[in-house]
Amino acid sequence: MKSHNTINIEMEKQEFDYSQRSQWLRAAVLGANDGLVTISSLILGVGAVKDDPKSMILTGFAGLVAGACSMAIGEFVSVYSQLDVKLAQMKREKKEEEEEDREKLPNPFQAALASALAFVMGAVVPLLGAAFVREYRVRLGVVGAATTAALVGFGWGGAVLGGSRVGRSCGRVVVGGWMAMGITFGLSKLIGLGGLEM
Repeated sequence: MKSHNTINIEMEKQEFDYSQRSQWLRAAVLGANDGLVTISSLILGVGAVKDDPKSMILTGFAGLVAGACSMAIGEFVSVYSQLDVKLAQMKREKKEEEEEDREKLPNPFQAALASALAFVMGAVVPLLGAAFVREYRVRLGVVGAATTAALVGFGWGGAVLGGSRVGRSCGRVVVGGWMAMGITFGLSKLIGLGGLEM
């Protein structure tokens, strides 16, 4: 026979509304996944035509900085636009600005910082994979393997936090990441074979 506390915990799990997490979960998963896939693809794209580790790492680092800034600015503008719409709606409805209403409004600065940090967290994985391996082919393999492991982790984490199916989420994230890396590597190799000076 189950205890009263066990029943209450099970009921809380069943009644939890996972959609409450959707906004921040979307931003965190998108930022980290974007950082991971973008930087991996950049490193592998450069690696398709150059075996110089310095070129690969500098490209990855420049992508990390540019991507984090881009994510932060994009999220700031997006959330600020959302905030403007909500404030305008409150004015139109002539609501009194209660403290509770104010707390529900999005914070563009927090959203920008969270998005940038999530991008950096994802981007660090392939950069570290590329930074410590001297042998060219091994370096490409390590970047691909580290990225795949992180993609599985992001897929799993997103599924668990969102209360969805883990296998489907992991598969979607991994296949999408592999496609991005493969297309970038293949097109870069094709351009490199065409005689473009690097």
